[in-house]
Amino acid sequence: MTRPRLPLLRAATRLATLALATAGVLFTVATPASAAVPAGRFVALGDSYASAPLVPTQVDLNCLRSNRNYPSLVAAAAGSSSFVDKTCSGATTEDILSGGSGVLGINLPPQLSAVTSNTALVTVQIGGNDIGFASIIGDCAQASLSSPLGSPCKTRFTAGGVDQLQARIVAATPKVTAVLRAVRQAAPGARVVVLGYPAILPDSGYGCWPVVPIAYQDVPYLRGVEKSLNAMLASAASANGATYADVYTPSIGRDACKSSGTRWVEGLVPQNSAAPFHPNARGQQGMATALLAKLNS
Repeated sequence: MTRPRLPLLRAATRLATLALATAGVLFTVATPASAAVPAGRFVALGDSYASAPLVPTQVDLNCLRSNRNYPSLVAAAAGSSSFVDKTCSGATTEDILSGGSGVLGINLPPQLSAVTSNTALVTVQIGGNDIGFASIIGDCAQASLSSPLGSPCKTRFTAGGVDQLQARIVAATPKVTAVLRAVRQAAPGARVVVLGYPAILPDSGYGCWPVVPIAYQDVPYLRGVEKSLNAMLASAASANGATYADVYTPSIGRDACKSSGTRWVEGLVPQNSAAPFHPNARGQQGMATALLAKLNS
């Protein structure tokens, strides 16, 4: 199917384009001496947090995919004999199962089609776009202008006594489960690893408005939403024979409010080469290290 993709991401990438020429720093991933990546075919599935939009070097403009994203770093560190990267900016669970289109509107087959019976390892990072990651960031950033010290975003999303974002997470659970079951059916012998999402906002306190334009009282609320999403992904992985890789914990203290040389995730106006509110090269390295540690555990 063809549909519009992440309008906020497309707009935000224009803000970060100039940074590509000047701020790109490539990292080498620190890995154990012998990475326990299963021998054989390695397929990476997922969204923009896995594809690494605007992180040098972009090798697929339709998916805004970098050859320095964490799947590529892991494949290189482990010497994978066959590596297929299907991660794509804007992807949802539907794109994994049924196909869709990239940010340029070019149609794409289901990401799942790359998973074959001889696949040994599959990584999956999905769910953020199923709950409306882009619109949440956009809505909350805009709302913060009216009440930077308040909680306008929480007020909006919990109006009527129902937390709409928590409801979205509940609604996304069977979709993530369907992905994991389809992966298992396509590759019964594969090791399947589900990655959560790294910290966007500080793990404590009230953020850094206006650098990251989320109202002070909304920061704890949105932090809780991300933690709930990660908890759902961990639970879905456990219930469907997959392994969960926690990338949130190692990212604590490296959120978008930290200095440009420390953060894993960029803010609204990136200071490192990355899309706004997405992992930079350091974040991709950090997720690769966490993934390798999980594979070796």
